[in-house]
Amino acid sequence: MPVQTLDAHRSALRQFGDRVAQVRDDQWGAPTPDPGWTVRDLVGHLTGEQLWVPELLAGRTVREIGDRFSGDVLGDDPVAAWTAAATAARAAWTEPGALDRTVQLSAGPTPALDYLQEMTLDLAVHAWDLARAIGATEDMPNDLVSEVLDLARRIVPRYADAGIFAAALDVASCTDDLTELLALTGRRR
Repeated sequence: MPVQTLDAHRSALRQFGDRVAQVRDDQWGAPTPDPGWTVRDLVGHLTGEQLWVPELLAGRTVREIGDRFSGDVLGDDPVAAWTAAATAARAAWTEPGALDRTVQLSAGPTPALDYLQEMTLDLAVHAWDLARAIGATEDMPNDLVSEVLDLARRIVPRYADAGIFAAALDVASCTDDLTELLALTGRRR
């Protein structure tokens, strides 16, 4: 499963990055499907998440990292900021032994593989959010959607009461994986 999850992560990172590269100058302030977030907020959120990865995989704790990645992590060039953070995160994930580690998240010690799965889910769902916000293609590769849907079925229920995801939507008769994935996270295609 680690190789499959690493492949899905690479694909999700690419999907989000491709959409970041498509953001026009006049779209950074546009709303997203995430209540209260603009395109810049969404890209800043994902960029910040990528900045944490090398630090956490190197064994640092949330306390040691502190507020280094708080505030505006995008600066004057959001695309370059995203690209640098994504490149560093991917390099950290693919280091030998990275997935065998335990990371110290705010929720406590977490297997790195679990952390990677959560990051992959977040990237894929937010790639769709960004696409919707900027009018880009909302489709994603079937193998990515299938893998992330399997992850979402396991991960989303764990956080049902934490407010991380909007309430799941009922799509019981749905046969489309992307529609089901989005519905699990409270989004309507």
